[in-house]
Amino acid sequence: MAHRIVTVFLLGLVADASAMTHAQAMTRLTAAGMSVTSSGGCSDRNNPTCTSFEGVRENTIAGLETLKRASACPINVTGGTETGHASGTYSHWNGYKADISLNACINSYVTNSFTYIGDRGDGAPMYQSAAGNIYAKEGNHWDILYY
Repeated sequence: MAHRIVTVFLLGLVADASAMTHAQAMTRLTAAGMSVTSSGGCSDRNNPTCTSFEGVRENTIAGLETLKRASACPINVTGGTETGHASGTYSHWNGYKADISLNACINSYVTNSFTYIGDRGDGAPMYQSAAGNIYAKEGNHWDILYY
């Protein structure tokens, strides 16, 4: 008797399953000792002056927690899934990216612990962690891509 193996792919469901609410993400970030700043003092995902984590991937929050733990630096998160960032598959809107404020401690940690991989098209120097995450140093913040 022959056996058949049936493989089912549930595209999109895995990403949805790892998406967090704003409240869930805030709980994790604050419990890890991070601060969150919004230039507009709000968390509305559809307002570009807000800082929202609605729909952020769990891996992104876990990456920030790891960065905080490994660096022992103050981490202030200034950007999440709110509108106003560049589009694309691995975008802020899709939950893959977060922005954090620059400070001497985190700047030193990223540039000394991760590998410089060149400049992005906009001139931002990029550093890659051993896990493959990419840290781009923009004008006043780190733009971080967590895979």
